[in-house]
Amino acid sequence: MFLPNEIECCICGPVKNCGPYLDKVLENIEKIGALFKDYKICIFYDNSQDDSIVKLSNYKKKNSRLKLYINKEPKSKYRTHNIAYARNYCLKYIKNNKDKYPFFIMMDFDEVNCKNINTNILPKYFERNDWDALSFNTTPKYYDIWGLSISPFCFSYNHFNQNEYNNYHVIQDYVMKKLNELPQGELLKCISSFNGFSIYRTEKFLNCYYDGKLRFDVIPAKFIKKHAEKARSNILLYDYGHIKGKYEDCEHRSFHAMAINQSDAKIRISPEILFN
Repeated sequence: MFLPNEIECCICGPVKNCGPYLDKVLENIEKIGALFKDYKICIFYDNSQDDSIVKLSNYKKKNSRLKLYINKEPKSKYRTHNIAYARNYCLKYIKNNKDKYPFFIMMDFDEVNCKNINTNILPKYFERNDWDALSFNTTPKYYDIWGLSISPFCFSYNHFNQNEYNNYHVIQDYVMKKLNELPQGELLKCISSFNGFSIYRTEKFLNCYYDGKLRFDVIPAKFIKKHAEKARSNILLYDYGHIKGKYEDCEHRSFHAMAINQSDAKIRISPEILFN
C-alpha cells in the first residue's frame, strides 16, 4: 500500500487529432500529478490534421515533465494496430523506469477526459491492494464497451451479431446495473476495462503488451463460448468500415488478459466518476 505523495507516477497515452481537448486534458493531468511526489507525462504523437503538435510543443516548453515522442514510422492500415503501437511505446518507457514508477496511468487525450476532474477520490485507492488495474465509471453511463470484457460478455461485442448498437447497449446496461448494485466501497471484477482512463500497478504488467489483433490465445476458449451463448451468435469477423473484424480487436483486451494469465492481475472498475 502506498500514499500518492510518497511515490512518483507516469501518466501516458497517444495523441492524434486531439487539439480541441488538449488544454483541458493537460490541466487535468497536472491536477493528477500534484497528488504525487513527482510525475512524468509520456505522450506518443501521431500525424494529425489539427494543431495538436503545436499545443504539445508549446506545453513542453512550459512543463519539462513532458516526454514527447513524434512518430515517423509508417502506419498500419488498421486503427487498433496503430493505437497498440503508440501505447506500447509509452509502456516501454514505463518498463525501462519500473523502479521509479510503481504505478502508471494510461489515458486518452480526447473529450472523455476533457471534463472537470475530481482528484479527491483517487488517493484512497492507492492504500488498497484489491486491484492491479483500476478504471472508473463515466457520466451519463459507462461508455467504453469496446474495451470491456466482463462475464458473460467476455470478448468483443463487435465480434458477435452484426447489430453493433444493439449489443453495445445490452452490455452497457448490464455493466451499469452491476456498478449500481455494488456494496459501498467495493469494486467490480472484470477481464478488461479501460473507459478512457486506468491506473496500473506496474509490477503486474511488466511482461504484457498491447495488441490490436484478435488474440484468441489469451482469452480462454470457455469465455469465448460463454459470450457466444449469451449473444446467441457465433464469432463474426465483420467489416464495420472503421473496424475490420477479421484483423482488429481493442488493444486493451489482450493487455489485461495477459496480466491475468501471467500474474493473476486483478482488473477492476470503480463505480465512482472521476471526470464529471
